[in-house]
Amino acid sequence: MIGDIVGKPGRTALQTLLPGLRSEYGIDLVIANGENAAGGFGITEETAEDIFAAGVDIITTGDHVWDKKEGIPYVEQERRLLRPLNFPPGTPGRGVYTHDNLRVVNLMGRVFMKDHLDCPFRTMDALLKSQAVVPITIVDFHAEASSEKQAMGWYLDGRVSVVVGTHTHVPTADPRLLPKGTAFVTDLGMAGAYNSIIGDDPQDVLYRFLTQMPKSLNPARGPLRLCSVLVDVDEATGHAQDIQRIDRVTE
Repeated sequence: MIGDIVGKPGRTALQTLLPGLRSEYGIDLVIANGENAAGGFGITEETAEDIFAAGVDIITTGDHVWDKKEGIPYVEQERRLLRPLNFPPGTPGRGVYTHDNLRVVNLMGRVFMKDHLDCPFRTMDALLKSQAVVPITIVDFHAEASSEKQAMGWYLDGRVSVVVGTHTHVPTADPRLLPKGTAFVTDLGMAGAYNSIIGDDPQDVLYRFLTQMPKSLNPARGPLRLCSVLVDVDEATGHAQDIQRIDRVTE
């Protein structure tokens, strides 16, 4: 599972590093968060197709999923591209991907985010209650607060295989197996320019902080970083066996 892909540098990091990682570790499935793939904000059909072509199987998103209006029809039609499940009823697209023994769920947090969303905890309860039992369930919880992400991990421990946090673009050093068999990490990090402020050009971000004036943010340049975790899940029980960080930087 790969953290937020930021702009063209993030897509280039995938194209450069992911094929080798899939071969090196014999990876069966790759999930990546693509909500910042198009110029740093939003996703389009073209950028999503770049991500799939690089070796990603399923794309999750978050609060920036609608930033590129031209991408909305693609979100509606492409079942491998998810938006948060707890968005309001009638929102385009879907929040769950299910195939054979696998289910991938995209949720979004409310703390410091959009508090008008449905409760992500109760949304997940309703899903697990209403759908048939699937051995492997993987959750991308796109949220700001570390406490909310950790709370979701503990809340779903033993009921799903994996819970990972996305959104902050900063990888956390706490990948672990929770007591009842769920793999968890507070935040995956990102795929994008390494010498940056969460993927963006430092000068653009500093201008905003120092002047409190609006300025467009552009993805940074330079060496590329791909942040991810590799999870081993028992296909029969759905319990995670191992989780480890896999982070790579290009020259």
